[in-house]
Amino acid sequence: MNSLEYIDNIYNTQLIKQPHFTARLCPALFFYPKFSRIIWNSSKVARQKKYGYAEWANSSIDIMKALESVGVHLEITGIENLANLDTPCVIIGNHMSMLETMALPGIVQPVKTVTFVVKESLLTYPVFSHIMRSRNPIAVTRDNPREDFKAVMEGGKERLANGISIIVFPQTTRAKSFDPNEFNSIGIKLAQRAKVPVVPLALKTDAWENGLLFKDFGRIVPKRKVHFSFGVPITIDGNASGVHQQVIDFIENRLETWSEQKD
Repeated sequence: MNSLEYIDNIYNTQLIKQPHFTARLCPALFFYPKFSRIIWNSSKVARQKKYGYAEWANSSIDIMKALESVGVHLEITGIENLANLDTPCVIIGNHMSMLETMALPGIVQPVKTVTFVVKESLLTYPVFSHIMRSRNPIAVTRDNPREDFKAVMEGGKERLANGISIIVFPQTTRAKSFDPNEFNSIGIKLAQRAKVPVVPLALKTDAWENGLLFKDFGRIVPKRKVHFSFGVPITIDGNASGVHQQVIDFIENRLETWSEQKD
């Protein structure tokens, strides 16, 4: 399994050379053929039942490298908060774009076995569905809150008991801005019932915009730096609402800090 190279627990894109002029002029035109090829090849392997955790991490890293090849700069901090944790956990983060779905396996899987809570529709996507199904995610419809809650609680507890951490995006949909009112507590409830820690995740991934015609295929904007930051694990000792607020505060503080920085 490949992994990113961290220096003092921080990953920063190291550009050996500047992207070609035409790649800088139209990054999406250069990125999406690479992305499509990675997804196609991964789907082929998944259909052959040979796509495991290592292959998932490797293809995810390939996608990050493809983004970097057109000038996107990634920064990842707090990975030690996952690496040093000796139990599975529930990772709870904001949801901004397609980028985190593609990148997080390559970030998390090398240090902790993981899967996602995903929209059920992802399991029927052409080509991509084979990849997603192979990772045994927890599927929710977002049409029936009662059934979705049951699926997350039962499926999540089962996976956590087997040492598999869960990534949860509690927002109802991807959003460039963060609204705490749209950020539900289902991840907190799962962690509390399974008696595992919560790891907050703040991310800024608007370098990969949501598309107008096809949501997953928007503009690629390299000037917008990509950030992932994992917080210190939080144990829930009864005050679940307080932990929920801690996760919200962590995300809001990181987003505010990044918005003030010049990329």
